[in-house]
Amino acid sequence: MEFNQLLNQNQRRWRYLIIAMTGVLVVSALLHLSVGELLINPFSPQTSLESRLLYDLRLPRLLAAAAIGAALALSGASLQVLLGNVLAEPGVLGISGGASLGMVIILFAFPAAATPLGFMLAGVVGALGFTIILVSMAKTMRLTTTRLLLVGVALGILSSAVVTWAFYFSDDLSIRQLMYWLMGSVGGVSWYQHVLTILMMPISVWLCLQGRVLDKLMVGEVHAKQLGVDVNRVRWQLILCVSLLVGGSVALGGVISFVGLVVPHLLRLAFGTENRYLLPLSAVTGATLLVISDILARVVLDSAELPVGVMTTTIGAPIFIWMLVKSHDSSS
Repeated sequence: MEFNQLLNQNQRRWRYLIIAMTGVLVVSALLHLSVGELLINPFSPQTSLESRLLYDLRLPRLLAAAAIGAALALSGASLQVLLGNVLAEPGVLGISGGASLGMVIILFAFPAAATPLGFMLAGVVGALGFTIILVSMAKTMRLTTTRLLLVGVALGILSSAVVTWAFYFSDDLSIRQLMYWLMGSVGGVSWYQHVLTILMMPISVWLCLQGRVLDKLMVGEVHAKQLGVDVNRVRWQLILCVSLLVGGSVALGGVISFVGLVVPHLLRLAFGTENRYLLPLSAVTGATLLVISDILARVVLDSAELPVGVMTTTIGAPIFIWMLVKSHDSSS
């Protein structure tokens, strides 16, 4: 009886957390729509200019920030279970770099295919290739946390070098502007590009529903098989879903790092490791973090707008350093 009461209390606590964070997301979204060079009432814009700013610029940008934040947080939470590594994250492990590399190859080699859907397919192929490399090396070579991170960083540096060379030798101004976007920006997102969001949403929902399976994977592959989990099938499903989400996120908003690292890890530290609740909470929290980061990117400087990737890196890098130090202290 006492165990059931504790279980019910724990479930209620998680639900309250999800509801509370959803409320914070709604407030952040309204603030995102309101602030900028012009203060706008999101419920009743007063002029045609305010209406165009609201519906053609700010609303698509808001939806992109929320979709990317949720996708990256879910990808990070899934990778941390899949690789058994609390420091796993698409940006840190170079997966986002693989997606950007695939998009740049499409841009230069097949410019006719440089559409939102074409960019997403190229990003997914690049992210999938890098994810398969990392998962295969982690499983076959039994890489330690440090070595896995070094491999990921090396892959990220490799993709970044290729992208930089490609842009450096380009004379096209639009391609140079794309370099700014690859730093992480949702400023130029249009309604047309939200075909990517429509494709990413069912994948995000499916991942949110895989919490019980991930809970079983956390106890080890042998025990998961004993509990009826088809480990190989689930592993490839997770790899494909993470690749789709990361590829879509990079195609929509460029390389935005540390969301998938900071959000699920801090939520695990604060509230526990039950993935069936942690995954939806990570999605809502990731969306909230990126929406708030985009607000700050717009208003911090009067004369310019920062890439949102700069804001997330500023927030995430110190936390990543702290996590590395903590991991080193616990292993020594």
